[in-house]
Amino acid sequence: MSACRKKIIAIMLSTIVISFAALMLLPGSAVRAQEKTLYWGSRGSEVTTLQQKLKQWGYFHGFVDGAYGSATYQAVRDFQLKNGLLVDGVVGSNTRAALGMSGGQAKAGIAGAGPYVDRGFLETSWQTQLLARVIEGEAANESYFGKMAVGAVIMNRVKSSAFPNTLSGVIYQTHAFESVTNGQYNRPLTKESLQAASQAMAGMDPTGGATFFWNPSKPVSPWIWGRSIITSIGRHVFAR
Repeated sequence: MSACRKKIIAIMLSTIVISFAALMLLPGSAVRAQEKTLYWGSRGSEVTTLQQKLKQWGYFHGFVDGAYGSATYQAVRDFQLKNGLLVDGVVGSNTRAALGMSGGQAKAGIAGAGPYVDRGFLETSWQTQLLARVIEGEAANESYFGKMAVGAVIMNRVKSSAFPNTLSGVIYQTHAFESVTNGQYNRPLTKESLQAASQAMAGMDPTGGATFFWNPSKPVSPWIWGRSIITSIGRHVFAR
């Protein structure tokens, strides 16, 4: 074998070794970068894989359809409880690892996402998107100020000991929000709702600490009027 050929082979082997080492050592590797958080409303092949795994282990009893709905949410919570994980119904890195889903290449979609979704939307955190969905479902016709107020109520509940201490726990609490119960929170998102969600998560609270809101022109349970009313913004009354 010629010296030139030996030199070329040596360079190629060196390149392969360096590339492999970089992939193993860098925390932000391409494999990890492709991992997506899955939650109620997510869609896609990763949700299908999630459902298949949960079904195989006896947690999921619904249809494997690639849509993360109530049955998948409850199955994930049951899995998390059984495996000593944070029980929030969200498939993040720890739950992924326990499920054996780390390193998946498929990307989960977003329910209701269409051509209107821009890069900024896709780069928004899943928590902000989730909060924005409830804001859109509950206050689509309200002003930006009114949207932010609804977001603030949800964040105030997360901080309150009277409610679940996670965002997903508050949002998916049974019959807590009409838009989640009737599916209206899956309507297409607007940039205004996303911005209102970001502001609410940053601590902006035009309600003054409210943990309840309702539209007095709609039928509501009589007990709600026993709450201490703080203010009204747009069509909503806010109370604690």
